[in-house]
Amino acid sequence: MTERAPGTRQQALSTPKAAGLAGVVFAVLLATAIVLARIALPEGGGGEEMIAPGGRGPLQTATELVPFAGIAFLWFMGALREHTGDAEDRFIATVFLGSGLVFVACLFGAVAAAGTVLDAADPTGFGRHFAYTLLTTYGMRMAAVFVLATSTIGRKLGVLPRSLVVIGTLAGVVLLAVGSSVPYCELVFPAWALLISLYILRAARRSA
Repeated sequence: MTERAPGTRQQALSTPKAAGLAGVVFAVLLATAIVLARIALPEGGGGEEMIAPGGRGPLQTATELVPFAGIAFLWFMGALREHTGDAEDRFIATVFLGSGLVFVACLFGAVAAAGTVLDAADPTGFGRHFAYTLLTTYGMRMAAVFVLATSTIGRKLGVLPRSLVVIGTLAGVVLLAVGSSVPYCELVFPAWALLISLYILRAARRSA
């Protein structure tokens, strides 16, 4: 039993670092997918506007990146829970997990709808509008709740610096209130995730 303790401790310290790296991967992949989707659909997904000339390729690439971003986001959630430790508010923790899982569901649902539209010989405006709305409206609203819940946990438990709590609160309010009405506003979420991931990696390095 004595010989296994150091190995167990080393494994516990390496987990946040690996998951924190997943948060960086998530931020980069999601930001890239959002930019590619905006290039392909510069006016958004509503109405009857067609995909921009040469935009089918970037949109296809975006749909291929999003599933990997969703998987990385689950690891990112694990990194956040590991960083907060055992002491957590059950109510806020439930909102945290629920909003994160619903966000991933919206992400995958939007990609599935977009893939169906791309495979169709005559893409309809409804299909584009459905995929776009599911991601930028419902998905980003869940992302806003996730950011606000994380910031609340960080403030109550003191596991996040005050600057990140303030940034997270502002980011959550922007995502919740603005949504998709401002082009590229969705990039606020991966930018916030990148900041949190870098902080977790730094904290893990210090604890090691």
